[in-house]
Amino acid sequence: MSIDNQIQVVLIDDDPHLRQALCQTLDLAGLKVLTLGEAAGLTARLSRDWPGVVVSDIRMPGMDGLELLAELHGQDPDLPVLLITGHGDVPLAVQAMRAGAYDFLEKPFASDALLDSVRRALALRRLVLDNRSLRLALSDRQQLSTRLVGHSPQMLRLREQIGALAATRADVLILGETGAGKEVVARALHDLSSRRSGPFVAINAGALAESVVESELFGHEPGAFTGAQKRRIGKFEFANGGTLFLDEIESMSLDVQVKLLRLLQERVVERLGGNQLIPLDIRIIAATKEDLRQAADQGRFRADLYYRLNVAPLRIPPLRERGEDALMLFQHFADEASSRHGLPLHELQPGQRALLLRHSWPGNVRELQNAAERFALGLELALDATPDNPSAGVLTSTQGGLSEQVEQFEKSLIAAELTRPHSSMRSLAEALGVPRKTLHDKLRKHGLNFANQSGDDE
Repeated sequence: MSIDNQIQVVLIDDDPHLRQALCQTLDLAGLKVLTLGEAAGLTARLSRDWPGVVVSDIRMPGMDGLELLAELHGQDPDLPVLLITGHGDVPLAVQAMRAGAYDFLEKPFASDALLDSVRRALALRRLVLDNRSLRLALSDRQQLSTRLVGHSPQMLRLREQIGALAATRADVLILGETGAGKEVVARALHDLSSRRSGPFVAINAGALAESVVESELFGHEPGAFTGAQKRRIGKFEFANGGTLFLDEIESMSLDVQVKLLRLLQERVVERLGGNQLIPLDIRIIAATKEDLRQAADQGRFRADLYYRLNVAPLRIPPLRERGEDALMLFQHFADEASSRHGLPLHELQPGQRALLLRHSWPGNVRELQNAAERFALGLELALDATPDNPSAGVLTSTQGGLSEQVEQFEKSLIAAELTRPHSSMRSLAEALGVPRKTLHDKLRKHGLNFANQSGDDE
């Protein structure tokens, strides 16, 4: 059984009378004390972030104080350990200090000396743990900046929310469009949590056939159904001690939703065909691209499950709302692809940047990543215009001089404006801020055509 973080001092001495006297001294000073008669097994009960100090006699049967010091510091070299020595054991005390003991007290010692040493050790321990926490927070922020690229306010807010939620035990519901990066966010929540050493199990509910979804998630016993010849451990049970990411949760049948609700409430799983309830220590991260509240109102999703999941929602902003993040992400993915394929890096030119910023990216980050891969390979990539995506153009990695880049930029601006409704050439020219004759010349030069919607060139 681990030692509670409320305990400030672990006191170890094989003499019960001295142990009781020292415990009383510390207790009267307002310190929470745990007393032990032997040192064996203590290290396994202390977490690396336990906020207290250890006070131990050196000479004890079984594991002595020096052995305990070595074992504790093998787990956490910064843990303060105060050693008590008998009269005449000063050489042993010197050895202990060289081995890393925080302090030593020679019997008999005054109560004030013990209290002073313990309080100084506790202050040092708090400082060490605060520094660790700050370093971990900095490391976490750096990890998030690498995984979730972008400087837009929306992405800064998302990284803050992930950092805050990762440290909790709360289940999370991720909301985001297709390709927005829901699994990346789920993985970040796991890797920045205390469960990082446990398994991360990702499963797409929409990709599972209805006939196998329950067996995949909950497992089954031999004979549970035709073809079930041996026991199968389900995904929930396999993720025990870690995190299970359940994507496209909106595609689960209502029957499976009932079982998921029970699992979320009771933290137990029952295999198909079995009678044993298996306790789980698991975090559930669900994700959806749909409005689950609307789905619940329409009877396609259980309302009670929706409210159970919606305690800690995380919304991933679509790429079209993130401004110049698209440029940063595109260059990031293009550089990665160039390095992976052993190709020279290509920098985006002004016209290409304008085209990327105008594109609405209906496929979000996944679409952009594919586009960046093609760009790195030197392949021509057409960004098609659609009713929801009014920009269009051709993106290639071709490099050129200043005049070529200016012409490419000019062509992309005119092409983008041509996708917008204009009743006349005059309207188009006014939108672009050029005379009509100049516009005619530029359309011919770039091979572009104006579809006159009114038949009036004016």
